[in-house]
Amino acid sequence: MHPFPTDGLLLFAKRDCETCAMIQPVMAQLRTGDMPLTVVTQDDPEFPAGLAAVDDTALRHSFQFDIETVPTLIRLKDGQETARTFGWRRNDWETITGMRGLGPGLPDMRPGCGSKTREPGVHEQLTARYTDTSLAARRISIGAWDDEIEACFDRGWSDGLPVVPPTDARILRMLAGTSRKPDDVIGLVPPNLVPVTVEKVAINAVLAGCKPEYMPVVITALEAALQPEATMHGVLCTTCFSGPILIVNGPIAREIGMNSGINCLGQGNRANMTVGRALQLIIRNVGGGRPGELDRAVLGNPGKLSFCFAEDETDPSWTPLSVARGIAPGKNAITLFQGDGIQGFIDQRSRTPQELTRSLARSLLAVGNWKLCEFTNAMLVLVPEHYAIYRQAGWNRERITEALHEALMRPGADVIQGAHGIGEGIDPRRASEMVNKFWPEGLLIVHAGGQAGLFSAICAGWTGGRFRHESTTVTREIYR
Repeated sequence: MHPFPTDGLLLFAKRDCETCAMIQPVMAQLRTGDMPLTVVTQDDPEFPAGLAAVDDTALRHSFQFDIETVPTLIRLKDGQETARTFGWRRNDWETITGMRGLGPGLPDMRPGCGSKTREPGVHEQLTARYTDTSLAARRISIGAWDDEIEACFDRGWSDGLPVVPPTDARILRMLAGTSRKPDDVIGLVPPNLVPVTVEKVAINAVLAGCKPEYMPVVITALEAALQPEATMHGVLCTTCFSGPILIVNGPIAREIGMNSGINCLGQGNRANMTVGRALQLIIRNVGGGRPGELDRAVLGNPGKLSFCFAEDETDPSWTPLSVARGIAPGKNAITLFQGDGIQGFIDQRSRTPQELTRSLARSLLAVGNWKLCEFTNAMLVLVPEHYAIYRQAGWNRERITEALHEALMRPGADVIQGAHGIGEGIDPRRASEMVNKFWPEGLLIVHAGGQAGLFSAICAGWTGGRFRHESTTVTREIYR
């Protein structure tokens, strides 16, 4: 219940509003009327002068009455709101108050200003402070003198870098970025197969430093990771280097400001860094995938903090990865590739597609081991200047992929175990075959990077890729 008279007028105002300041004479007029007037001030208890306003600098009353604009005039009868108007409109004010001749000399209408409850970040804080938020996650209390960030470290919620403390207000703000209900269960997170709700996703997105508009991408990345063919349990528990690499396609990449250009595989872009980090934190904090425990990587790779970027779709001659993988053009999508760090590819002299293909193939043969075939997948990040060599010759994605596979074929005798004095290799029984380095679907090509520089990149895939139909790249459409 509010503390105001059950019958009367409520006027919400603030000094920092020209319209509120303008109508001070109207406030004085209303005080002389039959209905009691209570002025509730949002920013200065001394405003308006001489009217003994209710101090609402804590914004409890403004939040309770859902004030969006000041001034807002409300009529109460028997404790219930019966009428409301905002801004200054003489006809509306006279109708609500029953008084005529309000504001002589004032213009008939003036718009108001935004309520302080609607300032950026304020509404969520007020929701957390003044309502039962119904957040299901267990609350953690820390001492008044404790450092929030250090408390997150102490509880093991971090990937080694500082995280953003997940307060109720921040969680509520994050949840506003998705239409999904907080208690919707996304799936079971490995390795401990713990159910994860949208609320838990939001908490980890806060920890990671995401913005609310990233939530659809984070949720879809998690859904992709939880598909059986993503084999996330294996990727996590392996002694190999691998982790999830996320590639985003569609308008949403531009909307949330993802980087597909200069340094897109590196630091400096909030969306790239935090979307991938959120997925990794969910696996750590919900699923229990902590390094040295169930995460058994011998070395790991820096991308296990976050490896996420957008594909460059600005060249109309290039078929986006998502479209090549069955998503309709113009749709938002995310692809999860189980991969390692970056193997740089440098070729500044090849000028024909045939030369460049042979050069790329030689570097791709090094993935995992020169003699391992149909053992790991690979992702080639083709930069614009390298792609221009293909484009100028009329080669599209399909022809590039086909040509690379042809260049990657080798006599089995060259790559069997023991050949060339190297123990590693394929089964000796395949010595008479022509063997491809990768499965037909095992070479992924992504177009990204800065416009200047003949420096592409190769990311080796997880060794589980040798189980062709059990561990595969996953692409899912993003729904808001």
